Amino acid sequence: MTPRELIDTAAVPGGEDLRLFRRGDDYMIVLDRNELMNSRMSGSEEALATMSCERLGVPAPRLLIGGYGMGFTLRAALGVLPADARVTVAELVPEIIAWARGPMAALTAGGLDDPRVHLVMGDVARTIEIARGDYDAILLDVDNGPDGLTRAGNDGLYSARGLASAKLALRPGGILAVWSAAPDTAFARRLRNAGFDTDEVAVRARSNGKGARHVIWFARKP
Repeated sequence: MTPRELIDTAAVPGGEDLRLFRRGDDYMIVLDRNELMNSRMSGSEEALATMSCERLGVPAPRLLIGGYGMGFTLRAALGVLPADARVTVAELVPEIIAWARGPMAALTAGGLDDPRVHLVMGDVARTIEIARGDYDAILLDVDNGPDGLTRAGNDGLYSARGLASAKLALRPGGILAVWSAAPDTAFARRLRNAGFDTDEVAVRARSNGKGARHVIWFARKP
């Protein structure tokens, strides 16, 4: 077996370090012993984008993507959005963007340099808090989902207060789409209690329809 090579580490504010590994042509982002991302498993991250965009049906949509990761969600969104769309990407960890422009540049396909994209370095929670009806969709792939691993601060995104902020940030009919590695009945209940019309969809980790089952909630603001 090809050995796994450590490429770099990144400090997460309020959390443990992330490590970027490479094995052959594959990349992995790891927290402690937990593999958070793998370049061979992009299917559910792509579905987060494409299924959200399918549900919008508005001209010149405005999207916010929270958590850049390996760029699969951004790349998939750009592949289906019109030329007059605008996508804000909020990423907390500078090294994630450095990796995207460096060792993993082939995965990003130039997405960060697309004229439709605006990159914000900082906590997506802050971007949501200051927005008022700015977005047609907010796509969250932060941490491991509502049951986070990376940093305690991420829990606020998925709290009742965080959901209320997201609702204010969306336009009427807008969608809050949330990726998770596993089901979470408590979070699904919080979405409904926050007044969202919610659809929970199971998707496979791999683009070929195989791999673990992940979950995406599509929560529409009335």
